[in-house]
Amino acid sequence: MTGREVLTPFPGLGTSEAPVQGGAHLKQCDLLKLSRRQKQLCRREPGLAETLQDAVHLSLLECQSQFRQERWNCSLEGRTGLLKRGFKETAFLYAVSSAALTHTLARACSAGRMERCTCDDSPGLESRQAWQWGVCGDNLKYSTKFLSNFLGPKRGSKDLRARADAHNTHVGIKAVKSGLRTTCKCHGVSGSCAVRTCWKQLSPFRETGQVLKLRYDSAVKVSSATNEALGRLELWAPARPGSPRKGLAPRPGDLVYMEDSPSFCRPSKYSPGTAGRVCSRDASCSSLCCGRGYDTQSRLAAFSCHCQVQWCCYVECQQCVREELVYTCKH
Repeated sequence: MTGREVLTPFPGLGTSEAPVQGGAHLKQCDLLKLSRRQKQLCRREPGLAETLQDAVHLSLLECQSQFRQERWNCSLEGRTGLLKRGFKETAFLYAVSSAALTHTLARACSAGRMERCTCDDSPGLESRQAWQWGVCGDNLKYSTKFLSNFLGPKRGSKDLRARADAHNTHVGIKAVKSGLRTTCKCHGVSGSCAVRTCWKQLSPFRETGQVLKLRYDSAVKVSSATNEALGRLELWAPARPGSPRKGLAPRPGDLVYMEDSPSFCRPSKYSPGTAGRVCSRDASCSSLCCGRGYDTQSRLAAFSCHCQVQWCCYVECQQCVREELVYTCKH
C-alpha cells in the first residue's frame, strides 16, 4: 500500500472475526499488495494484515456510499487508470484511503486486535484529579505515528503530483483527527456525577466520509510555484477570476487536484459510464443520465405492514406488496 497504490483491492478482501494466530499472519502479509518495506513492517505486526484488509473494505464502502448518486460512483472498474491522473476523484481516493486506515488502526488497538498497541492512555483532559480515566479509548496517537512510518517518507519534492498526493493523504488523516471526541460516563449517588469515567472515541466513519465529500465538492485546482526561501516547489492555487489576490497556497484541509475530470458519462478507462444506473427522477436522473433520458419500469416490492405489539415482548407484522417505479439511465 504505497502512496501510488491507494485503494488497490487486496486479495481476500474482508473482515476477520478474530486476530490470526501463530504464523498465519505472515502468509497474509505476503498476499497483500505492499512494498517490500511495508511487508516487513506487516510481518512484525501481528494483526496488521487483517486491519489493512478492513481499512480497504471500509474506504471502498464509504466512497461508494458518498458517490452513489453521482456520475462517478467509485466503481472499482477504471480505478487503475484513475489513480494515474490528477483528478478530483483521485484526490478523494487518497484522502478516504488514509482516513480509513487511520480510523481502522486506532479502533483495532482499542479492540485488542493488535499486539503492539492497546488503549489510548493520554487523555489530555482538564482537572484530571476530578476525572477518572477509564474504558478503552481509540488509540489515534499510535495510529497516526504508525501510519507515518508505514507510508514512508515523501517522494521527491520536485514532483508536483507527489506533493499533491501527500497533501491529500494528510487531509484524510486530519479528517479523522477532527472527529476524536471525549466520551464520559457519570458515577455517584443518585446520578450526582461525583466521578466521571472518560475515554477517547472516534466518530463513526460515515461522518468522516461526509467531511471528505464536502472537501471534494470544494476541491482546489493547483499548479506549482518555486519557494525561493526553501528552494523547492510548492503547491499553489491560482487566484480566482476577478480576485485582486495573486494566488494562495491551499489550506491544510483542502483537497487538491491538477486536472479537470472527464464527464464519466460514457465507458472509458476511468469508469464504466452511467448507462443502466438507477437514478432518482426528481433528484439525480437529469445529471446522472447525461441528457440521454431514462427508462421507467414497474416492479413489486414486499414490505412489513399492519404491525401489532403482541404480549409480551414481540411485534407481529404482515407482509404487504406495493408497486414501485424504477428509473434507469438509457444507453
